[in-house]
Amino acid sequence: MAFTVIIPARYASTRLPGKPLQEIAGEPMIRHVCRRAEESRAQRVVVATDDERIRSACDEFGAEVQMTSAAHTSGTDRLEEVVRRLGMDDDAIVVNVQGDEPQMPPTLINQVAENLMFNEDADVATLCERIHDPESLFNPNVVKVVYDRNGSAMYFSRAPIPWARDHFDSSHGRDALPSVGEWHRHIGLYAYRVSLLRRFVTWPPAPPENLESLEQLRALWNGARIHVAVASVPPPPGVDTPEDLERIRNRLAR
Repeated sequence: MAFTVIIPARYASTRLPGKPLQEIAGEPMIRHVCRRAEESRAQRVVVATDDERIRSACDEFGAEVQMTSAAHTSGTDRLEEVVRRLGMDDDAIVVNVQGDEPQMPPTLINQVAENLMFNEDADVATLCERIHDPESLFNPNVVKVVYDRNGSAMYFSRAPIPWARDHFDSSHGRDALPSVGEWHRHIGLYAYRVSLLRRFVTWPPAPPENLESLEQLRALWNGARIHVAVASVPPPPGVDTPEDLERIRNRLAR
């Protein structure tokens, strides 16, 4: 199985500045992310950053780094610059592991890459997990996905989809999920064909993407197929806030 992991890592985070360099168990977060990627079956692991401080930290533990433009508005744009710099073939597969996922299971990195390899008509592959509580379903920060019987994404949304009309419209309908039906949380781990990345950066933002603030809707809007599968193991949470960071520090210290 041949694929490359690219880890976009930005210093400027609004909620947690310098996130990739925050220390966890005596090492910068980006080192933990790289280690998880190295434990997968990836042939190559590359950190993509626009910040010299992150590059310097990566140099200390021997990670491969590609410096990218600071003008990128998305991680996908940063990925495309890296594959262009590396001269990767259109058929090559790239897995995007976020720089704030120090606990990402290597099993899931392998799974999403393998899913794209074995679904030759897909341009992108990603993962999801079952939602079992109404709090998550109705939380706009939890992205939901609906996919068809072939595993192709139909839509991603911050709204509770699919909408169980008869249940949710009742007076106590949001206190519990109905016994019939399934809901899935999208996990932001992607495998891309390089050809898709090259097309993606030529597309303007799509109307539903602007409304939902979900970049993957641009791919669907332009006819790309996104394969979705249930994650083989539960993914631990990433790091978005100082509270998340402290929780992971405590966990890894144990």
